[in-house]
Amino acid sequence: MKITLIGAGSSQFGMGMMSDIFLCEELNGAEICLMDINAETLERTAQKGINFIDANNLPYRITSTTNRKEAVKDADFIIISIEVGDRFELWDIDWTIPHQFGINQVYGENGGPGGLFHALRITPPILEICEDISNISPEAYVFCYSNPMTAITTTVKRKFPNLRFTGMCHEIASLTRYLPSILDTSIENISFRAAGLNHFSVMLEAKYKDSGKNAYPDVMEKAPSFFEKEPGFSELLEYYNKTGKVIQTEGSESRFITGEGIKTRSWSDRHLFKFIMENFNLLPITTDSHIGEYISWAHSVSDHKGILDFYNYYRKMMSLAPEAEFEKKAVIHEKVVYIMAGIISDKKYEEQAVNILNDNFIPGLPENIAVEVPAIISKNGIEGISFPDYPKAFAALLRNYCGVYDLTAEAVIHKDRNFAVQALLVNPVVNDCRRVRDLVDYMIERQSKWLGYLN
Repeated sequence: MKITLIGAGSSQFGMGMMSDIFLCEELNGAEICLMDINAETLERTAQKGINFIDANNLPYRITSTTNRKEAVKDADFIIISIEVGDRFELWDIDWTIPHQFGINQVYGENGGPGGLFHALRITPPILEICEDISNISPEAYVFCYSNPMTAITTTVKRKFPNLRFTGMCHEIASLTRYLPSILDTSIENISFRAAGLNHFSVMLEAKYKDSGKNAYPDVMEKAPSFFEKEPGFSELLEYYNKTGKVIQTEGSESRFITGEGIKTRSWSDRHLFKFIMENFNLLPITTDSHIGEYISWAHSVSDHKGILDFYNYYRKMMSLAPEAEFEKKAVIHEKVVYIMAGIISDKKYEEQAVNILNDNFIPGLPENIAVEVPAIISKNGIEGISFPDYPKAFAALLRNYCGVYDLTAEAVIHKDRNFAVQALLVNPVVNDCRRVRDLVDYMIERQSKWLGYLN
């Protein structure tokens, strides 16, 4: 068995993924091939992996290469996690420049104008990777952790419809963290399902396993008081400014705060989140910063200070993060490891969230757009679960954004800036059409290294 990690020069991705693979008995004996364009960081990650295997007498073999074709050859599973350019420098441009052209947007990473330019930069190199896979190892299962997830998955599957490509995201883990505290029971006693578009999804079902009782009414009753006690990132920033220390976080949630003397702030980065709960009677699985990127009226109710506080704190945290090291983990964190094991051993288990093309999983959404749904994992691969009674009002919000992904895919595949302009003109968060073409032209010039292919 060969498992290839593309982007493995990143110590967090490379060593984190290897640490999880090492815990999985079904993957014992695998060759783990590390690939990156940065030979120096790649070698450092590979050597640490080899040393860890030798020290713990593990049944794995590490290889490494900067040659992508060599990396994907004979691979059974390929995991992609890449970014292009300086992540935060480009993110700042994506977020702030559209405001200069009269367009309000909430976050600028995955949706809105910023999300479009992010997708236009990163999708072409992922298509190049997928072209190699399609030509050399077409039967391989391919998993991608890069954002913007829906745009990438939609475009890849349009260009390479037969490729076994699945988008993976950590956002669903928010429910795993929230629900036990909200419901005052263990996560082992809760079953839940969520579905939508990536970063634009809501919980649809929640049950107590011991009684079979519907837990959703309890969630809606108890969630407000729970989130009132959640820490605000303004407090985390204040703590950093006083001490020079950051508190490690997972996604947009504090991993721990007790004992740090940090005060809480009501509904930090959750004004929109709260508004959706009150008006749609659904629990979002993300925060204002993400879900607000896709909704036309979100800018008027989002917690912009909370979002900016999170963004600034996240930058501090990432800049101060030490280089990852191997650690002996007790549990596997990356869901893709469970999926690989489930395919090999025909486990027929339900995975909480995968990004795959819509096959009537969410009725009313186009079939050529990727959706995020739970799936059954078995020797047959990844089979999405359908929601025939998906809430109509929230489905309407999702449908409003599907045209953006359709046109984004066309812009990348045809290298046509006119499709990029149209993707903005149909975007529900674009509230001023007068300078849209000027914005696209400016961004292509400003980021010509990555967007110059658009003619």
